[in-house]
Order: sequence, then C-alpha cells, then structure tokens
Amino acid sequence: MISLAIAAVSRGMAVSTLTLVALASSCSALCAQAGVSPTAPTASQPPEVIDRIWQKASSKYDHERGQILSLVDQTIDAGPYRADWESLQKYEAPAWYRDAKFGIFIHWGVYSVPAFGSEWYPRDMYRQGSPEYAHHIAAYGPQDKFGYKDFIPLFKAEHFDPAAWAHLFAESGAKYVVPVAEHHDGFAMYDSSLSDWTAVKMGPHRDLIGDLAKAVRAEGLHFGVSSHRVEHNFFLGVGRAIPSDVNDPRYAAFYGPAHNWLENLSPTPLSNDFTFVSSAWRDDWLARASELVEKYHPDIMYFDWWIGQPSVRPALTRFAAFYYNASLKYGDQSGVINYKDYAMQDHSAVLDLERGQLGEIRPFPWQTDTSISNKSWGYIEHDTFKSPQFVIDQLVDIVSKNGNLLMNIGPRSDGTIPVEVQQVLHEVGAWLKINGESIYGTRPWKTYGEGPTKVASGSFHDTDTAVYTAEDFRFTTKGNTLYAIELGKPSGKETVIRSFSSDAEGAPKVDSVTLLGVDGMLKFHQQPDGLHIELPTEIRGKYAYAFRILRIPAGQ
Repeated sequence: MISLAIAAVSRGMAVSTLTLVALASSCSALCAQAGVSPTAPTASQPPEVIDRIWQKASSKYDHERGQILSLVDQTIDAGPYRADWESLQKYEAPAWYRDAKFGIFIHWGVYSVPAFGSEWYPRDMYRQGSPEYAHHIAAYGPQDKFGYKDFIPLFKAEHFDPAAWAHLFAESGAKYVVPVAEHHDGFAMYDSSLSDWTAVKMGPHRDLIGDLAKAVRAEGLHFGVSSHRVEHNFFLGVGRAIPSDVNDPRYAAFYGPAHNWLENLSPTPLSNDFTFVSSAWRDDWLARASELVEKYHPDIMYFDWWIGQPSVRPALTRFAAFYYNASLKYGDQSGVINYKDYAMQDHSAVLDLERGQLGEIRPFPWQTDTSISNKSWGYIEHDTFKSPQFVIDQLVDIVSKNGNLLMNIGPRSDGTIPVEVQQVLHEVGAWLKINGESIYGTRPWKTYGEGPTKVASGSFHDTDTAVYTAEDFRFTTKGNTLYAIELGKPSGKETVIRSFSSDAEGAPKVDSVTLLGVDGMLKFHQQPDGLHIELPTEIRGKYAYAFRILRIPAGQ
C-alpha cells in the first residue's frame, strides 16, 4: 500500500504528503499485516515523507521546543547582537580565550562501544562495502537484527571519574575543555529536555556533560561543549538502502530523518550542498543548541562544518545572536563559537581548522583541532598516537600564528582514558610548566618565525609537515618580552637567530637573554648575521627550548 502510494507520486498522481506520512508512520502495523518487515529499505520514499515521520516521532517535545525557541527570540530582542551578519561581525574573541592557547577536546559516546573503524561507525556500519559493515555483521549480526541503538545499553561509563579527568586536563596545561555533547549519531550525552535518547535516560543514566562541567570548573578551567547534531539530518541515511532498523518508524526519534546526503563536491563550499533540510529540523537544531547554552552556560560552542549548509544558515545567525547575548548574562565577555570552512563570516566567530595549520599569521584568532589518536577521534582498538614532541611542536607553531590548539582524546566506553593518551598529556604538561610563559597570554610578533621547515597549510595536513630542526624558531611576544622557541635541541656552543640581526629592519634591540628552565643570564652578541646566544654547558628539558629575550624599549 505504501509503495503503491509512493509510486503514484512518482507518476505525478495526486497523493497528499499527509496521506503518505500516515501510511508510512503506521508501517509497523501495515507491514505486519502484509507480511512485510518494518526494517525493509525505504530509500525510495520522498524526503518530505521521511521528514514527517521523524517530526511525528519527535512531537512529544514540541511544547518544550517551542519554549526554548521563544526564549531565543526574547534574548535576541534584548540585544546587543542581532541575528544578522552585519551585527555579528562586531564580535571579538574574549581575552581569556586568546590567552589560553591550549584546550582539550573529547569524543566520547555510544560509538566507543564497538570501538572499531572510527567515530563514524554509526553511519559506516550501515554502508555496504565498508569494513565497518562487514565487521558489524560478523561481530553482532545483521543490521535489521542488531542496530546502532542496541549499543546503548552497553554504554555504561561505569568507571567515569570526572574529577580525575579534570585533574589530568589541568596537569596537561590545558586551559579549556570541550566535550562533544552530541555527535552525528544523535545520542545526547547530557540532560536534554527534548529527547528520550539521552545518557540520563538510557545507558549510563547520568548527566555526563553536567558532571564534567562541574569538575572542570572546579579545576579553574573554562568549559565548552561541541554539538554535531546538525549532521544527524543525513548521518544514518545509508541505513535506508538496506534492511535495517533505521527504516523502522519506531526509532525515528533517535535515527532522525536520515535523509540522502547530496554531498558537495570537494573542495567546493557548503553552498553547493543540496541535502534536504526541513524547517522543522532547523528549528530542532536551534532549540537543542540553545538548550545546551541555557543548561551549562558554556564558554565555547564548537560546531562541525555542516552549520554552513544553506538551509541551516538562517538558524545559525539566530543562534549566534542568542548565544552572544546570553553569554553576557553569565559574565562580562561574549562566548566563543568555533566554526569551520565557510560557515560563518570572518569577524563573527573563531575559525577552526580540522587536523590542519596555517602557513602565516592570521590577523583574527583561530584554532586547530586535531587528535592525539591518529585513526579516529573516538576510541577504537589498536589505534596509534602522536608523540609529545609532535603535540608541542604543533602548539608552538600555531600559537606563533595567532592560534589556539584544541587537542582531542577518545576515552573508552567505560570512561577510562588510555594510558598512552595520559602519558602524552603529562609530557605536554611538564613542558608547559617550564615553558608556559612563552605560550600563555602571548601574541604574535611581526613574523611567526624562521627556519627551513614550513608547515603543510590547510585542513587535514597536520601530519604532512617535515620534522623540525634546531634552525627552526617560532616567535611570540608578551609586553616588552620576545620569546624565540627553538624546535630542535640546540647543540654546540651557540645558537643563532637570524631574524634578530643588528641590521634587520624592525629587529629588537636586545637587553638580556635567558633560557626558560635554566638559571642565570646567557651571554649574547647581536651581529649583522643574527643574534648569537652562548649556550649553557648543560641544557635541561626536551622537545622545544624557549629563549626569553628582553627588549630595550624604543627610543633608548
């Protein structure tokens, strides 16, 4: 009956969307009578029908959603930011964020239960031909018998200790922490009043985000949240092409509309993405993102790339105005929105590069997000990890170019953090205890640095940069102090910084030089070929070496 009605639409016959929705949403009963499984493929259904099924499944929370959206409009009306780009471009990143430089990102969720492939397991387990698809059938059975929802009872977080996590992050030298509150999979890790599919109502039966927020703030760190909810619009769409529980209307509230993703052709901007997005989905995304603001007062709202999708952007300006206005109620500075690619205007928020860096100083503050783990953002078995040297070199390079580093970790489903990850964080923290003054609170010099090694600029190139040498320096400034951070261990009797030549235009007039972590002043000679610094007989420390250079004030 359903297939006949849909076929009629395809032939141009008059069958209303409401009729289709009524038929499709009662599929379980009708299919049972007809001997057809409710998990049968539904990829041929019109997107309006698919979306209405999700809307009906989510209608339980229409009242709560409406209340939040009303609050959004009231907060925007109260100013000072309006929901338009001209108003939003007046935004400036707060000083605390520009001073912080280093943060911790956390990908943790139901996808850490299968611990296979990547955090995109929820999609790839339904994608025929993928390793995750084959693995899922071999390990758990076919997707119409064991779907992604069936991992939720196995996600218990039984060893999650938010205080221990927060202490580790503080010891790592991080100044802010951003856990993923909801990933593409649609499972809320927080106490949402807009869904039944949350960590409070299922799985751990605990407000994981709320508990971590309290612990992080108790350590004196800033707290943010990441929402990848908007991509859930299409994320499970591949499950409609095969027999799977994604097709069953009983689970539409969890699996979402699961539309067909009409992918934009890389590297074209998101304005070339033509995926179906309903106004209902747009409103739901806005309500959920705004709910996070109201419940947890985050200092940072991190969004993944799809907020720049054309149908989403009207809601994006509303959210930005709401969040900036609302954050002023909780403190004296606006919050921070992290965006990717072309999603937002340069002045209106903070650009984030995924697994990438920039080749030069950017005049606006920006951020790199990458992961200690190499294969996945979430925990998977048999992953490999970046070295402390890699993390520190990347941090130094990014800071010299006016950026921050948000370093991701992926805890296990039980809430434990892999030992390899803890070791890297402790090593980074030990380096920052000695050299942090060259990082925190600094601003770029007139040039980011010198040396033969150049980074591979752009997203997804962070591991393409060659190994740094002792000739590679990165520069930062703070007041009248200039820091030159050597990215290879200095050897011999002296090190030379060419940019500080006595003949170079704009070069500093040096008053004194010290090496952080080493007692006493160092002898130096500022010559036409550079600043020659005599090295101590023994250099403690490792990874990178920061010289503190006090400048003679101009005119003296």
